[in-house]
Amino acid sequence: MKSETRNVLFQAYAQLQKIIDELYLAHDRAIANNDFDDASLLASRADILYEEAENLEIVISEQEQR
Repeated sequence: MKSETRNVLFQAYAQLQKIIDELYLAHDRAIANNDFDDASLLASRADILYEEAENLEIVISEQEQR
């Protein structure tokens, strides 16, 4: 894998992690405010992005082993 591609993938991974953290923090605030519908939505979106970040990490790892 070219270094530019690797760098972009790492940046995307880092940005996803930041977004995931923000969604989970917003989820916690929603729970504290008894906004359970919002909390559920936020957690659901964070979980989906977390899975995508894990998949991206696997792709990066596999490509680096080549």
